Amino acid sequence: MVPASHNIVLIGMPGAGKSTCGVLLAKATSRPFIDTDVWIQSLEGCRLQEIIDQRGLAAMRAVEERRVLELTVRGHVVATGGSVVYSERAMAHLRRGARVIFLEVGIETLHHRLGDAAERGIIRRPDQSFAELYAERLPLYRRYADHTVACAGLDHEEVVARLVTLVAR
Repeated sequence: MVPASHNIVLIGMPGAGKSTCGVLLAKATSRPFIDTDVWIQSLEGCRLQEIIDQRGLAAMRAVEERRVLELTVRGHVVATGGSVVYSERAMAHLRRGARVIFLEVGIETLHHRLGDAAERGIIRRPDQSFAELYAERLPLYRRYADHTVACAGLDHEEVVARLVTLVAR
C-alpha cells in the first residue's frame, strides 16, 4: 500500500489520461491532486506552448525541471508533463517518497485523443514526428516507472480502478 505521506506520480505521453485519471484517482483515494503542467503555467504566467514558442525547447525543459524540483507536496496524486522524463534530476526528485506509475497508451489512441498535437505544448523538436517522440520517450517511461498500467481498450474509470488496486497493494 502506498503510505498516505507518499505521492502517487503518473507519467506517460500527452493524451495518456494522466490528468483525467489523476483527478479521479485523487477522489477515490482521498488525496489532493496536482497537475505539474497547470502548476508550471500558473507560476510562469503563460501556457507551455508560449514558453516553447518564445524561449525555445531547451528553455522549456529547464523551466519544467526547475519547477518540478521546487515541488514539495506529500500525499498527493501528481500528474506530470509528458516530458518530465527527460530530466534525471526531476525524476529522482519525484520518485523520493512516491510510487511512479506509467500510463501506457498506444500511439493510435494518442493520435485520436490529441488531434493537432502541435497546439498542446508538447515538448518536441520541430523536425520530430509524434511517432518519433513516442519511440524516444517510451524507454524513459519504462525506466522510471515502478509500475505500468496498460490502458489499451480501457476507459478512464477502468484505468482508475486498476490504479486503485495497484496503490492498495
